[in-house]
Amino acid sequence: MNVQELLAEITTAPVVKRAITNHAALNEAYDYGSAFSRGMRIDLNGVTILLISGTASIDDQGCTVHVGDLRAQLRRTYDNITQLLASEGATWHDIVRTTCYLRDIERDYEAFNEERTAFYKEQDLDPLPASTGIQAILCRPDLLVEIEAIAMFRRESPSE
Repeated sequence: MNVQELLAEITTAPVVKRAITNHAALNEAYDYGSAFSRGMRIDLNGVTILLISGTASIDDQGCTVHVGDLRAQLRRTYDNITQLLASEGATWHDIVRTTCYLRDIERDYEAFNEERTAFYKEQDLDPLPASTGIQAILCRPDLLVEIEAIAMFRRESPSE
């Protein structure tokens, strides 16, 4: 195959996408009256992109856990994202970007940053993901933090 044929195949190949979830960690959003996927997997020319929806301290029944405890909510949020990544064969080493929403950034940022730094050290991340922190009114009044993430990776197939 010459370069022209390869470029034509790459530019005309369909984008394959599908919803991702991990029921051991999180229920589906429609279970509590909302309509979104926990994440979306996009396979594009040998690169996999995972778009993880805003994820919080929610259990597999859709209930908020660790009400009033930012650090515990953040750890549960990281655990939920970890399990979503694992369901697609990815890890935190594949994360390239996070967007972090805090209900009260002035009150909670220091504790948030301490927990995030500790978690990233536990994961041995280098380089660290790009990130933005935003104060926001979250979808439930008992949530203190919500994180969305983007992961990208390329894995060799077993036959290669």
